[in-house]
Amino acid sequence: MASRNWGTLWLLLILSGVAALPTSAQSFRVQCPTSTITHPNAAANDSEPSYNGPTTFAAGPNGFLTPTGNVNGAIKCQQISGGDGYATMGDGTQTYMFSFGPLSGLGDIALGKPGTETPSVFNMIDGAALAPGDPATTVGDAPVGGLVPPLNPNQLTTLGQFYNGAVGLIGDPELSTPVTGNQTCGNSPTPQPAATASATAVILGGIVDSVTINSGGCGYTGPVGVSFSGGTALPNTSITDAQGVVEVLNGQILAVDVTFAGANYATPPTVTIGGPVTGCTNSALGGCVSGHVDPRPIEDVGVMNGNIPAPLMAIDEDDEFFLTLTNVGMIMRPDLFEQHTVHFHGYPNASTFYDGVPDASVAINIGASFTYYYLAPDAGTYFWHCHITPPEHLQMGMVGQIYVRPRQNRVPVGTSLYSSLRQQNGIGATALAPVDLRTVCRPATDILCTTNMPATNNGVTRAPTGSYVYNDGDGSTYYDVEYPLQIHGFDPNFHFVGMTFNPEGFVDMKDKYFLLNGRSYPDTVTAGPLQTESADGVYHFSQPLPSIINIPAGKKALLRISDLDVTEFQTLASLGIPMHVVGYNAKLLRDQSGNNMDYYTNSITLGGGESLDLILDASDTTKYHPGQIFYLYTPNLDHLSNDAENFGGLMTEIRITQ
Repeated sequence: MASRNWGTLWLLLILSGVAALPTSAQSFRVQCPTSTITHPNAAANDSEPSYNGPTTFAAGPNGFLTPTGNVNGAIKCQQISGGDGYATMGDGTQTYMFSFGPLSGLGDIALGKPGTETPSVFNMIDGAALAPGDPATTVGDAPVGGLVPPLNPNQLTTLGQFYNGAVGLIGDPELSTPVTGNQTCGNSPTPQPAATASATAVILGGIVDSVTINSGGCGYTGPVGVSFSGGTALPNTSITDAQGVVEVLNGQILAVDVTFAGANYATPPTVTIGGPVTGCTNSALGGCVSGHVDPRPIEDVGVMNGNIPAPLMAIDEDDEFFLTLTNVGMIMRPDLFEQHTVHFHGYPNASTFYDGVPDASVAINIGASFTYYYLAPDAGTYFWHCHITPPEHLQMGMVGQIYVRPRQNRVPVGTSLYSSLRQQNGIGATALAPVDLRTVCRPATDILCTTNMPATNNGVTRAPTGSYVYNDGDGSTYYDVEYPLQIHGFDPNFHFVGMTFNPEGFVDMKDKYFLLNGRSYPDTVTAGPLQTESADGVYHFSQPLPSIINIPAGKKALLRISDLDVTEFQTLASLGIPMHVVGYNAKLLRDQSGNNMDYYTNSITLGGGESLDLILDASDTTKYHPGQIFYLYTPNLDHLSNDAENFGGLMTEIRITQ
């Protein structure tokens, strides 16, 4: 019995959209590694370290650049479903959507937060199978595992206790450990004594090409590792050990899958089956977590659980982000075999393979998952959407927001912001303070700089509280609280014919419902998630993201505004609190000479595909007092209603609080 090279299998899996391995739910696997080449220390990847300078890199034994010190950032993960759902508008109209829904971070999303989680949270295994529909669709029933207590549907503040791990995640059935005593193994009907498996590595071109199983052993039932050691190296080289995982069937080792082929082997290494499992997490909760999932809870939670807007995402500069899209299909349109993708609009991807445009990347079929990889780029407000038939899928609701927080937030308190940005840009770089080649900004040679130095050093240091929108170097983008606001509109007739198997009139498409975070007034000022009873007879939290803006007196609020409207330009006005616009389309408003180009206004206008960062400044306590209410609204009167007078439209409240 010979192993299969895991890299080849994974390539086939990506290209086909379905799995070839003889284990359950392979096509629904997720990825959330605890460590990577760029972030090798698993123990440090669950939190954001302070930023004291760029990460330093050197060529590793395999030719990859590996960090040698001052590793910045963390690993973040999220899983979403592509399916359908319902939402309710401010005038009571219920609309059908093609949409994305959450399959991880459910508790945070229910509280209006990003569903992006660190590996230790994402890789949690529920103690028992989730009850059908829980926790995304009901608040009155708790899963058997006890992670979620019974909740009162009217007490939505307790939604944060919902499960934040990846839905359906289970221990890896391919990893096993030998036990003592006699076991029924292989095809033998009678118990056999426990026996350890043995295997031999086969090399080709200096790498481990495959592993031959000499004896499958007997009695394997829990996690076990496999290691490669020894062998002789090719001339003038050193060996980098291969890595792998085992497959088990009927108590015997079926194969060793080579996950990393090693390097520079002149003679084969020794294969040892036994010992700890490399990279295994949460083994005490049901086995090694390697991305295997149970498809039943994914279908229970994902079908009809579409959100508008799509699940919110947030990462920090220097993070590695693993986003899994699972296409669960559409219960309301079983005739459609719609593929879905994730396209980060205006986002500099590590590779076009992850861009989401199917011409240059991949599309995910129903019943399959695909994990996108991103290395967090420059700070700013971005957004994402499906890129399959974009006018239709955007119109139907497959739009969401992602934002990237700047390194400047992690600069130690009291540190000069100017000096920190100067170091990041490699100005006066030394061996002790090297340049960061990914984001270096030298205006004399780089006309596309995104982090230009301010024209003068104003001496501002990192404040003990609050955050920054960009790496500004002068504190000009400081804020205390932030609110993402996504503008979206839709044509109710288009949604109706999409639900009733009729031809969709693209030429006649005209938006008549206008939304802030999937809500229209007065629902925009309702706290907590909004739920709608869908065609499956269950209430779903389809509009989880609030639109109300609460600013503590004496503080500043950042509004991250993006427009994903398909047919209309949209204007928002603020009376009483001027808008301080500091960024546009994920770029700090600053020219190449370092002059700030930020401005104050009382209204902004965006077209579909644009984003903007603005700060509402209520820091003057002589003007702004707790209890005051201001309005953020559109002066376009036909956008202040939802296809009828007096209901809906783009309007919400700005409240000054204690």
